[in-house]
Amino acid sequence: MTSRIRYRGAGGAAYITLARPDRRNSLDLATLDELGRSVRRARADDVRVVVLAADGDAFSVGGDLVAIAAADDREQYVEDLAETLHRAITELHNLEAVVVSVVTGVAAGAGVALAAAADVVLAAHSARFSIAYTKVGLSPDGGTSLLSASLGLHRALYLALLNPLLTAEEAMTAGLVAEVHPDDELPAAVERVVGTLLTGSRTAQVVAKRLLRCASSPDPAWVMRREALTIRAAVGSADAQEGIAAFLDKRRPRFPSAGGSSAGDAG
Repeated sequence: MTSRIRYRGAGGAAYITLARPDRRNSLDLATLDELGRSVRRARADDVRVVVLAADGDAFSVGGDLVAIAAADDREQYVEDLAETLHRAITELHNLEAVVVSVVTGVAAGAGVALAAAADVVLAAHSARFSIAYTKVGLSPDGGTSLLSASLGLHRALYLALLNPLLTAEEAMTAGLVAEVHPDDELPAAVERVVGTLLTGSRTAQVVAKRLLRCASSPDPAWVMRREALTIRAAVGSADAQEGIAAFLDKRRPRFPSAGGSSAGDAG
C-alpha cells in the first residue's frame, strides 16, 4: 500500500507530511495509524522539533467521510477513528520536542484539530480554517474542545456552531495561528522557526510546553475520550446520516432535527 505519511529526519528535526493529496489529506484509519507510527518514530529518534505539514492544495479536510459512509459499523469505525487520532495528538502533546504545524490550503474538521495540536501554528496566506463538524451533523473530536481554552469559550462556540471559513489572517487574530506568510515565503519562515528552536534551550522549551499545556487543560485525555464517545453517538443519528449523504452528494443537508429545512434556509 502506498504510504499516506512521509517521514524525514534532518539535523535534530523530524518532518512528518500528510501525503494523500488526491483525497485532500482526509483522515481515514490507515492514515491515522501511520501518523501515530511517525510520531512514535520522532520520539525514538529523540528529535527536538517536529514539523507537521501536508502535500497538495489542502492541509486536511478532516475525517474521510467516504470511508465513514462505507463502514459496515459506522459507530465503531468513527470511534476507532477518533481514538486513533486522539492517541496521535496526545503523543504530540507529550513529545519532548516542539511541534510546529504548517498549514497551506484548507484545514477543516479534524484537520483544524490536528493543526492546533501543534505548539506553534504557521500558515500560508492561502490557508483557510473551518471547524465544520456540525455542517454534517457531527460533534467535534480531535481535541477541538480544547480550543475553548486557547481561543476563549464564546469564540470557540461561534466557530463550532456557525462554521465560518476563516482566512489565515482571521485565524491569527482569533489566536489559532502564530504567523502568516505569503505562500512562496512560508518554507523559509518554517526553517527560520525550526532553526531558532534548535539553537534554543531544549530543557527550557520542554518545561515551558508542559507548564502551559497543563495550565490550559489539566486533563486533555479525558476531554478527548468524551469527544470520541460523543461523535460515536452522533454518527448514528438521522442528522449525521443526512449530513454525510449531503456532503457526498454535494448538496445542502436537510437535517431532520431542523424540520427538514436546508442549511442556510431562512425558515
